Amino acid sequence: MKKLNELINCKYDMDITGIATNSNLVKKGDLFVCIHGFYCDRHDYIEEAIRKGANAIVVDKDISITYPTIKVKDTNKALLEICDKFYDHPLDKMKTIGITGTDGKTTTATMIWQLLNHFYLTGYIGTNGIYLPNNKYKTANTTPIPEVLYKSLHDMNKQQVKYVSMEVSSEALLHERVEKIPFDIAILTNITEDHLNIHKSIAEYVKSKGKLFSLVKKDGICILNRDDDHYNDIIKYCKGKKIYTYGEHQDSDFLISNIKEKDNTAFTITYNDKSYNVKSNYIGKYNVWNLTAAIITVYLIGCDINKLINLIPTMTAIPGRTELLDYGQEYQILLDYAHTPNSILNILSMVNSWKKGKIITVTGAAGGREKKKRPIIGQIVLTKSNEVIFTMDDPRYEKVDDIIDEMIGEYKGNNYMRIINRKQAIATALDMARKNDVVLILGKGRDNYMAIGKARIPYSDIQCIEEYMKKKN
Repeated sequence: MKKLNELINCKYDMDITGIATNSNLVKKGDLFVCIHGFYCDRHDYIEEAIRKGANAIVVDKDISITYPTIKVKDTNKALLEICDKFYDHPLDKMKTIGITGTDGKTTTATMIWQLLNHFYLTGYIGTNGIYLPNNKYKTANTTPIPEVLYKSLHDMNKQQVKYVSMEVSSEALLHERVEKIPFDIAILTNITEDHLNIHKSIAEYVKSKGKLFSLVKKDGICILNRDDDHYNDIIKYCKGKKIYTYGEHQDSDFLISNIKEKDNTAFTITYNDKSYNVKSNYIGKYNVWNLTAAIITVYLIGCDINKLINLIPTMTAIPGRTELLDYGQEYQILLDYAHTPNSILNILSMVNSWKKGKIITVTGAAGGREKKKRPIIGQIVLTKSNEVIFTMDDPRYEKVDDIIDEMIGEYKGNNYMRIINRKQAIATALDMARKNDVVLILGKGRDNYMAIGKARIPYSDIQCIEEYMKKKN
């Protein structure tokens, strides 16, 4: 609890018990901040916030109400300062690692969290939720809205977390959710086309990603994928004291070589003329880059690299990321969040390199997102799978059949079917599978909802699979 005039320059000294920007979540005693979102203006919900018990309102427009109201120049920017003060400046005692990229954010951030926890108490914030030393909970966004983000950092501070490994989305950077966070380390995984419904062009998308590296402390570190096509664009934004690169490119500071994939993955990292042989249980060549970025991060913090490499075989699977599910079946089930052309191509190329039977792929495309990638994804899955089942994947306000039509495009083959109900689509794929086949379920990972219209309906791929297996057995 804080006094209002402690949070913002005003004449009111009333108690504030929480911060809210969503009128649906306002509780009695909260301060309601009318931010401008991508889809709505929260000034339109002032009356509802008051009805629910907000003690005061922060605006950046002229509003005619007889209620404690503070006008600021920009509510979005004011929110960050208010949250920082309300939650006792949580980053004063904590170091922040930010990971951005089209693909690999969750995997890399989680790998860093796993490895660094062997040396320092570490938290995680990202797509799979918020991990504190004593508990975990879900979040609605990859990078949470400021009031959730700062509360999470405050909770970590109370549990004496030293480092936080945080996924930073392009949307969060665009809407300045992390504008006031001084990052100690920033990492680029890769950049391919995505979220162009929000950013409008690849140039604007790259610009948003680059912003993370401009937020790094003067004595901070930037870690960049030297193999990425946009490496030269991103390096211009780097403000840290040092820039380190990784990849197969010969100019990489941490050079990746000798990649071997079979039952597990092996590769070599060379740095300062010393070579280190790494063995990993994470499948997929793309995970070599994710793991290398994680190793570099923890090593540059000051942890012994040989100890790090010895820890890697003990690391656990990352939920919803190239996740092999074993229920004793004679075929393989692979669950993955892949939803971009690049990530889907990577995972299908990997499976094709070691498959012994058929690949049966269940996939869809999100509604309300850029449409031009739909036929690209459709072409990839149709040509690299033996059978494809197209289904729903967060259709929002679009018709699922229309989305599937766009994915199929001009394809003339007949190795696909459409089953709108995703639970039924998964069950059909599992029914079709025979010994040595691979059932590849893409797009949702470990999400626990399906976005239909404006609602998020409870839904889980893993639950559908488990229910099927329970009935089957």
